[in-house]
Amino acid sequence: MGFGSYDESEQQQQTADEDDVDAVNVHQNDHDGQLSFESDASTDELVSQLGAMRDESDDADE
Repeated sequence: MGFGSYDESEQQQQTADEDDVDAVNVHQNDHDGQLSFESDASTDELVSQLGAMRDESDDADE
């Protein structure tokens, strides 16, 4: 085969048998529970840390 040659059988339209296709269940890992955490940092400290992380991210993008 030369450059640009191909097997015509690879170029034919291929269809999937819909009965063999597994569906994706997007709700398989849904969780209806609660999430909580404890932190010794105050809200002001956490907001300050978030601002510092954003500043670092902005500096890295430049």
